[in-house]
Amino acid sequence: MMDWGLFLWGGLVTTPMMGGLWCAYHWYHRNAGLADVGFCIGFGLVSLGLGLLAGGEVTHRIVIACLGAGYGFRLGLYIFYARILNATEDPRYQLIRDKIGPKAEWWMFMYFMGQALAIAVFSVPLLVLMANPESTWNWWELAGVCVWFIGVGGETISDYQLMRFRRHAYNQGKTCREGLWRYSRHPNYFFEGVHWCSYVIMSVGLPNAWLTLVGPILMIGALLKVSGIPFAEAQALVSRGDDYREYQRTTNAFIPWFPKEVKR
Repeated sequence: MMDWGLFLWGGLVTTPMMGGLWCAYHWYHRNAGLADVGFCIGFGLVSLGLGLLAGGEVTHRIVIACLGAGYGFRLGLYIFYARILNATEDPRYQLIRDKIGPKAEWWMFMYFMGQALAIAVFSVPLLVLMANPESTWNWWELAGVCVWFIGVGGETISDYQLMRFRRHAYNQGKTCREGLWRYSRHPNYFFEGVHWCSYVIMSVGLPNAWLTLVGPILMIGALLKVSGIPFAEAQALVSRGDDYREYQRTTNAFIPWFPKEVKR
């Protein structure tokens, strides 16, 4: 049975961390990408904590905790390296501050605090899986673990390919079409969605399995309609112009597929 007290615990323990990161952003680093790092690292830490505190069978708790932590720490370290240490602030946040104006700092504070709530919400699929009292693993769970590796592995490959492309000065102003980026304009987002779907597959047959849908619905919805593709595409059109328009005409935005041939 799920312990909803652990849901509240996840949000409470990460609130001070996000507050500290906001202070680092506000007074020192001026890079709102720290909020994304905080979400990922916080999710990883909460995953490990839930593995210790949840009441389900121990093997399930350990495996699910490791999956959640592996996803969170991997992505958090990548964002920290690629967008904090070795890059300027994500243009999405610069655009938001320009639009909001004088109230931008208050909005940023609320955004950082909202990440603590987001960690709690996205931990719900893990709570469902960790409540499993059975010691044996069924085929749905094993299939879900395989999908998890596809999702996290595909996102890792996508991130590495893009980082390698951007590392070379002669690619400045150009669009990455290497590897997975040949088949999707946002393969990292696609595999992020695959990762969240893995928990849904693992939950088949469990009580409260429907609650695992919160992960893919919220994450894929945000990536497609809110903070992911819309902002990324708008910025790409500004920085890469006609080259990116050509990329849009030939390449799927989300689901990988073979590029289209454009008649001239």
